[in-house]
Amino acid sequence: MSVDTLLISYRVRADRIDEHLALLDAVHQELARVRPPGFRYLTLRLDDGLSFVDVVMGPDLPRPLPSLESFSRFRAELDERCEQRSTAEFTVRGSYGMGE
Repeated sequence: MSVDTLLISYRVRADRIDEHLALLDAVHQELARVRPPGFRYLTLRLDDGLSFVDVVMGPDLPRPLPSLESFSRFRAELDERCEQRSTAEFTVRGSYGMGE
């Protein structure tokens, strides 16, 4: 099974940060309930409090995200909530303690 990988970086508008955090928390909570096999989703909040980096790994991305109600709500106004956003694929060259 091959694993797809995505790195998503974005900066949220200051006046939308509380809304964004609530939507993001709902996505992580739904993933914890659904527990899709082989899927990993990590969100890092940077020191400025407005910038984020998501690391997404799993077979057949973007699945399972489009099937989650919380993710649909999260994506609904993402462009309006963000000042900037970029997505890139990546290859893991090595890791320690990050799980298999």
